[in-house]
Amino acid sequence: MNSKKIAIIGGGNMGLALAKGILKTKWADPVHIMIAEPLKDKLEQAKGIAKGIKGTHSNLEAARFGDVVLLSVKPQIMAHVLDEIKPAIKDTKLVISVAAGVTTPFIEKRLRGKVPVIRAMPNIAAVVREAATAICPGKYATEKDLSTARHVFESVGIVVDVEESLMDAVTGLSGTGPMYVFQILEGLSDAGVKVGLSRDIANTLAVQTLIGSSKLIQETKEHPAKLKDLVTSPGGTAISALHSLERNGLKALLIDAVEIAAKRSSGLGTQEKE
Repeated sequence: MNSKKIAIIGGGNMGLALAKGILKTKWADPVHIMIAEPLKDKLEQAKGIAKGIKGTHSNLEAARFGDVVLLSVKPQIMAHVLDEIKPAIKDTKLVISVAAGVTTPFIEKRLRGKVPVIRAMPNIAAVVREAATAICPGKYATEKDLSTARHVFESVGIVVDVEESLMDAVTGLSGTGPMYVFQILEGLSDAGVKVGLSRDIANTLAVQTLIGSSKLIQETKEHPAKLKDLVTSPGGTAISALHSLERNGLKALLIDAVEIAAKRSSGLGTQEKE
């Protein structure tokens, strides 16, 4: 059991998912968690996660409370939040940010001193504890700080370490990734309806097909192209469907989407120049 106090600034979907994951894995007791959220309804929802969780409308109060200060806020307001909590941030605290595009040097410069900072990019699957998260350390973060961050994000899924120069790429791929999957699933479900299935059955079959296919790749560790060949028999349905996908450029569309999202993530960090 971790004895550190954790402040989560931002009571949105990601902040609440992290709080629930930390509690589920028993990494921290409810009394060691405080959530800061400006909206009354969301704050009440956050406090209702477990008996003993503390709630506040004050980001500064939360920052004073926490040994680990987890910033789950939009990148557009990060500068304001950092200025607000700066009086409470000492070099002994660990600051973790999940804001897309906001770099560790920007956070360090805004807070001053030698504050250890970890940048992380989880995705919305944290809500069901199946997130893919990448983390990278700032200038003053130690291996112990990285270990703490891993514990936080392993409570909601898997964690990989990357260089900070690759964090925008992570944002474009896995951070934004659930949206691509939702679009593909919606398209498959619509297709099922078009060929005569009910919406419920089409949804059920499409979702399970995605889950099963992903698990097959995960457990066999085979390249997707090799598994594709296993189901693409000569003159069959799969090769006919594949022809249509290739003709319409599905893979190129996905590559373009990841690249555009990565560039947008990098653009969100332009606030550093303000």
